[in-house]
Amino acid sequence: MNTVQEIVERCQALCDDLDFETVKAWKAAQPGRRAIGYMPVYVPREIIHAAGMLPVGILGGGDQLEVIQGDAYYQSYICRIPRSTIELGLTGRLDCLDGMLFPSICDVIRNLSGMWQMLFKDKYVRYVDVPQNYEDEIGGRFYTQEMQAIREDLARLGGREITDEAINRSIEVYNENRRVLEQLYAYRAREPWQAPTSEVYLLQRAGMVLPVEEHTALVRDYLAAAQTEQRPKRDNARVVLNGTFCEQPPLGLIKSIEMAGCYVVEDDFMLVSRWLLRDVPSDGDPLENLSKTFLHHSASTSAKYETRKEDKGQFLLKQVADKGAEGVIFAAPSFCDPALLERPMLQEVLAAHNVPYTAFKYAENSGQMAPIREQAGTFADSIKLWSAA
Repeated sequence: MNTVQEIVERCQALCDDLDFETVKAWKAAQPGRRAIGYMPVYVPREIIHAAGMLPVGILGGGDQLEVIQGDAYYQSYICRIPRSTIELGLTGRLDCLDGMLFPSICDVIRNLSGMWQMLFKDKYVRYVDVPQNYEDEIGGRFYTQEMQAIREDLARLGGREITDEAINRSIEVYNENRRVLEQLYAYRAREPWQAPTSEVYLLQRAGMVLPVEEHTALVRDYLAAAQTEQRPKRDNARVVLNGTFCEQPPLGLIKSIEMAGCYVVEDDFMLVSRWLLRDVPSDGDPLENLSKTFLHHSASTSAKYETRKEDKGQFLLKQVADKGAEGVIFAAPSFCDPALLERPMLQEVLAAHNVPYTAFKYAENSGQMAPIREQAGTFADSIKLWSAA
């Protein structure tokens, strides 16, 4: 069995690889294989998997990529992830992808899908819309039709039919992956000193480029290894990290929050892996089952339309209660309209329930971590003072 250090080092290498060598190797192992990239937050990866293709999460260039050409395509007052993604594409780093899916997150990502169509005319590109009505016969039917269109597109691209049976098998594979990730998150919530969030984050990042079966095995290996190594327990504040669902924070930011005296016991990193909150039925009509699970059993984020005002903030409150958190850290990318517009509403709900919170902004290439570490440390200290009073 690999040690925690060996597993984390492998995940770090996958996270740092902006040339997607793992994807290239997967394709080279069997000529004719195809890979489909997708932007955050959620796409039905089961359909890509059922087509025999590799879903690849594209999360921008992080803090390792200097954006030169990408800045020419976007104004300065938007988030960084579309600019660094354009940079990845224009510099050939995404040539291994045969297509890109752009899910409904915000206006910026929607516009990025159109830009991609103009810049990369030889690639398959689709904007993935999601329902804003949660009735099965309205939003459910719409989303089923949207997934059917993706299914037909990928069948043409791959040159073979994507059967219901194949999608149902893929649903089972992704159900298993979500279950093992929930085990990981539950373990971290129980013993956060044993599974630091910086390591959990890297495990999640690895799942963006590895075949799902390999990622499930990797998470299981980490869980087994983590329980054999005893790490020091500290009197840290238990917090929920909210707002990181699209442009991902640099690893240094996560480590800074932990160094400041916070145990992150819940987060919204890479929600594509944890968007659906329960197993999808793997018999019957797979698209209808995926649609109903999306409508009725999916995570709540500011990138998802909520039909009832009274539901605002309830998902976050449940996370706080379920994971025994003592406060919430709002960490949103600069100029992230969904997260920053929703933040005051969530803060109002937390204040009404006496849940402490603090907030800051970041960019995927943030370099100066001292102010964030000081703010997080002050927040952790205040929580301990309040709880002791």
